[in-house]
Amino acid sequence: MKCLSISDLHGLTVWQQINFDAYDRIIFIGDYTDSYEVNDETIYKNLNDIIQLRQQYPQKVVLLIGNHDAQYLHYPHYGCSGFRMWAQPSLSNLFARHKALFQIAHQEGAYLFTHAGVTNRWLARLLTQTGRQTSTITSDFNVADLLNDVHGQSQSVRDLLFEAGPRRGGSDPFSGPVWADRTETRADYLKGFHQVVGHTPTDDFLTIGDATGSITYTDVLQTKTAFYEFEMPDQVNPDDLLAY
Repeated sequence: MKCLSISDLHGLTVWQQINFDAYDRIIFIGDYTDSYEVNDETIYKNLNDIIQLRQQYPQKVVLLIGNHDAQYLHYPHYGCSGFRMWAQPSLSNLFARHKALFQIAHQEGAYLFTHAGVTNRWLARLLTQTGRQTSTITSDFNVADLLNDVHGQSQSVRDLLFEAGPRRGGSDPFSGPVWADRTETRADYLKGFHQVVGHTPTDDFLTIGDATGSITYTDVLQTKTAFYEFEMPDQVNPDDLLAY
């Protein structure tokens, strides 16, 4: 399966250069909104175009939620820097009308996609807080289904997904999959999984880990136009992870 991930656009339209027919799966890693350079109209239109792409390719395109999107999708909750009060009504309305098209996580076998990444300590906290089985998590466990289910629960449960630890200026013990900092995930990524995330800018694609588990950081659009491409094999081999 040929896959492509697109990270942290913040209003950029560079994704339109991609030949979407060339891929089996395209995952947008979130953060479609907020920018220091792109105006409100462009951000809104770009998000609307991405939604239309998702509708055109419902089995191929996946739209994840970033921290900058959550503050409009769930307004007035989960605020963060860059918030545009004047653009909030239109963005919140656009997200609300298409809420079913967005999700917290996506998983293909041992590959797990979220905006910021999942750590062992945060996942253990989630399982404890939600009263779920705290058995050993292996690649057979569908983490994405769990996270997406939690996102559909009441706000008090959903709040767990948007926890932010001290590294991100929050007061929670650990950061969740929308806010996790690279210093957290690179030291505590899930064994048995190969995570692909954005959120923390990097000059080049960066993979930490080995064949038993890894996390790849893909938020490069602040420095260059590049998207993360890889073949998803039956047996995971880090050498199969390629830059596009």
